[in-house]
Amino acid sequence: MKVAVVGGTGDFGLALARQLAAAGEHVVVIGSRDAERAQAKAAAAGAAHGTHNADAVQGVDLVVLAVKADAALPTATELADAIGDTPVLSVASELRFTKTGVFPTDETRSVAERMQEILHGPVVAGLHSLAASSLADGKAHGDALVCGDDAAAKELALTLAADVVTGDAYDAGPLASARALEGLTAVIVNLNRRYKGHAGLDIVGL
Repeated sequence: MKVAVVGGTGDFGLALARQLAAAGEHVVVIGSRDAERAQAKAAAAGAAHGTHNADAVQGVDLVVLAVKADAALPTATELADAIGDTPVLSVASELRFTKTGVFPTDETRSVAERMQEILHGPVVAGLHSLAASSLADGKAHGDALVCGDDAAAKELALTLAADVVTGDAYDAGPLASARALEGLTAVIVNLNRRYKGHAGLDIVGL
């Protein structure tokens, strides 16, 4: 599978690109606003190449939008025509940081649902239980969850997810489930802060 990681020079995007490249099953293209930086990071990560975001999304099977949450929707808007009908995996979670803990925002719809209104092709959501730190030394421990309304796009995302975790990748239902998956990120960040760890997710009973 040919995968474009938009935001691939950031911590999470770069860690994800490195693990996808290491899996040996994918052609990985790193996208960035800075093409030269993307090229340098691609070489360091073992990716096929790096280039400007709009070029990175051309001719790929799946686009992973790995920019920070506050840039996710503006980036989707900027790249909508370049992405066209290509499926997009949204990994963003909007969080509210306070002195008492980390909370989901009060927005009723997920980032992924709002992104679907912007893009022409199908949007799926997933990998919200993973962090750059959990991918730093290899596959992230545990399972991964992916949700979406388009079966073919979801299958691509599940294939990708299975290659970056030690456990399994599970279909978590329709895109509306992204509200829960994105909120799960806040829970995991709170756990990591309290217990000074790198929490993951293990699904039992299946």
